[in-house]
Amino acid sequence: MRRLLELAIEGISKSYPGRGLALDAFSLTLGPGVLGLLGPNGAGKSTLMRILATLTRPSAGAVLWNGVDVAKAPDTLRAVLGYLPQDFGVYPHLTAVEFLGYLAALKGLAPGTSRQRIDELLNALNLWEARAVPLGEYSGGMRQRVGIAQALLNDPELLIIDEPTVGLDPEERVRFRNLVAELAGKRIVLLSTHIVSDVEATAERIAILHHGRLVASGTPEALLQAVQGRVWEWLVPAEEAQAARGRFLVTSTLRRPEGVQLRVVHEGPPAAGARAVAPTLEDAYLKLAAGAPAHAS
Repeated sequence: MRRLLELAIEGISKSYPGRGLALDAFSLTLGPGVLGLLGPNGAGKSTLMRILATLTRPSAGAVLWNGVDVAKAPDTLRAVLGYLPQDFGVYPHLTAVEFLGYLAALKGLAPGTSRQRIDELLNALNLWEARAVPLGEYSGGMRQRVGIAQALLNDPELLIIDEPTVGLDPEERVRFRNLVAELAGKRIVLLSTHIVSDVEATAERIAILHHGRLVASGTPEALLQAVQGRVWEWLVPAEEAQAARGRFLVTSTLRRPEGVQLRVVHEGPPAAGARAVAPTLEDAYLKLAAGAPAHAS
């Protein structure tokens, strides 16, 4: 039985010379389950992931793992951490078994335990048939699955995954989401992405990061409530679509023979012919992110 787990992020900021703030007083407390961290590219997600993985020190604030300051005692977290960075590299001449065995040894896993764990992960991630193939011959999606496998080698209590579905085809995305769902409840899983569909089926909580700031967090249901009654579908002539995009927050467009169907988030109907529709998490994300002010550099 696993111990109670808590990751407390307290007022984390990170600034870089000439670039200003990448993170601005970010605070959030996580318990077991899946947190989806949503934000556009450049929002500060990878910076936060690197700080939590003890690879980068914050300019201000603290990260506490079960009450222990990670900056003062990083090994308390590193021993139970699994991390898949956005840019994950491999040794092209090693096979998946050799590469994972090498990383398992670096993590201190016993040889017998590590081989059993590697076999389990290769099967779970649909890599068993290619286990003896050099990684240099793998597709981008296959290499990403090897990255997910190495993050899970030590059965981590904190699993940090940064943009995990880059390069995965639709079938592989579904397999990955199912795997994340199986991990939920046993550990803290922090899944960072700019793709809403990566988190909407698996995350119990979602946090939205924009311009380095936490702009909203809560359950998917709570975030949907923020745009309830404010989402509209509106058919406009094709020549008027561009002007409408300039006036309203348009979350999607669909071309039809009779014009362009816009999906709009707005307090009231954007026009007499617009009809109210049920909101999606994508609507909520885009609305909440659009309302976030840019920080001063």
